[in-house]
Amino acid sequence: MDKIIPFDNLLTRLIDDSKNVDLLWQMGVLAACALVAWGAMRLITPFLARTDTVWHAGLRRVGFPLFMLLVLLLGRDLAHHWLANTHLLNLAVPLLLALAGVRLMIYALRYALKPRESLKLWERTAAWLIWSAFALHITGLLPRIHAAMEALSFQSGDHRFSLWLLFQAGAVIVAALIIALTLARLVENRLMGITQMNLSLRMALSKAARTVLLILAVLVALPAVGIDLTVLSVFGGALGVGIGFGLQKVASNYISGFIILLDRSVRIGDLVTVDNKYGQVSQINTRYTLLRALDGTETIVPNETLITQTVVNHSLSKPNVRIALPIQVSYDTDLEQAEALMLEAANSHIRVVHDEPDSPPRVFLKEFADNGVLLELAVWIRDPSEGQNNLRSDINWAIWRRFKAAGIEIPFPQRVVHMATPSSIDNNP
Repeated sequence: MDKIIPFDNLLTRLIDDSKNVDLLWQMGVLAACALVAWGAMRLITPFLARTDTVWHAGLRRVGFPLFMLLVLLLGRDLAHHWLANTHLLNLAVPLLLALAGVRLMIYALRYALKPRESLKLWERTAAWLIWSAFALHITGLLPRIHAAMEALSFQSGDHRFSLWLLFQAGAVIVAALIIALTLARLVENRLMGITQMNLSLRMALSKAARTVLLILAVLVALPAVGIDLTVLSVFGGALGVGIGFGLQKVASNYISGFIILLDRSVRIGDLVTVDNKYGQVSQINTRYTLLRALDGTETIVPNETLITQTVVNHSLSKPNVRIALPIQVSYDTDLEQAEALMLEAANSHIRVVHDEPDSPPRVFLKEFADNGVLLELAVWIRDPSEGQNNLRSDINWAIWRRFKAAGIEIPFPQRVVHMATPSSIDNNP
C-alpha cells in the first residue's frame, strides 16, 4: 500500500500528475463514488421525510458527502492495486470532510437560531472560511499565515496577545455560542412541552437558561485559548460604567422583561392598552413587547414602558370585553318594541355572552337628543382577539333588518324653521 501523502504535498503531487493517465482513472472513480452516494440518498430520503426530526433533518444535509466519503475510501483502497498514485483521491478525502463539516455547522446554526434571510449570508461566509482554511492547509500557506499572525502581537502586563490568539479566541467563542444556543433551544423545547406550567413562567425560565448558557459559553471559551479572565476585569469595570450611563435603558428593558414574565401582569394573548396603543400581546422579548393590533399592524413597546406606565389589561382576570352600540330612534317609536328587537338581534349572535347572569345583553336609554331618543345596546364577548368591528357590523345589520320590518324609523338631523310674517317684521321696533 502506498505511503500516506502529507496534506501539504497533495496539491503539488496532483499538479505533477496532471498529464498522467492515472488522473483520468481517478476522476472516473470520483464520478462513480458521487453517483453511488446520490443513489443512496435517493433511497433513504423518503424514509427520512416520514419522520421529520432533528437528527433525520441533519442526516439529510450531511448524508451525501458522508456516503461519498465512505465509498471513496473503499474505492481508493481498490485503486491502489491498479494505479501508480492516487493523489486526486487523497485530495478529495479532506475536501469531503470539510463539506460535511460545513453542512453540519450550518444546520447547527439553523437549529440554534430562528431561520431568517440574514442567516444566509452567515452560512455562505462560514462555508467559505472552512473551505479556505483547508485549501490553505493543503497548499502549505497556512504555516506562513500563522507565523505572520503570531508576529502581530502586543503585551498587556504579563500576558501577550497576538492576532492568532485573538483569532483562536473568536473561533472558540463562536463554537461555544453555537453549542450554548443549541442547548438553550433544547431546554426551551422541553419547557414549552410542559403544559401544566404557566406560559409566562416557561418563557421566563427559557430566556434565563439562554442567558446563563451564553455567559457560561464565554467564560469557558476564553480560558480554553489561554486568556486569563482576570485580565478582563478592567473591561468589566468599563462595561459597568457603560451600562450605568449609555446602556441604562437597555439594561432596564432587559430586567423589565423578566419582571413582566415572572409577575404575569401582562401575558401572551392579553389585550392591552399602553401609551395609547391597543392590541394583543404576541411576543414578550428580552428588550421589547410586541403588540399586534386588530388591523394587523404591530407596535414595538419597550418593556420599561409596561413597568413604569399605566397599562390597561382588558383580559387579565377574565377575557370578557363589553361592547356598546349606540342606536337612535325617533320620538314616535315604541321604545319597548325597539328594546325587544335590539335584544333579539344581540342574542342571535353566537359570540355574545348569554350564560352569565352578571353580563347579559342590555339596552340603556341614554339621552333624549335633539333628533330622537338615544338608546345603547351593551353586549359582552369572550373572544376580543377575534375583532370588534365585525361584531358591531353583524349586530347593526340585524337591528336594521328588524327595525325596517317593524317600521321603526332611525331619524336624521332635522331643524324647524319659523318664518316671520311681514306684519310682525314691520311692528318690530
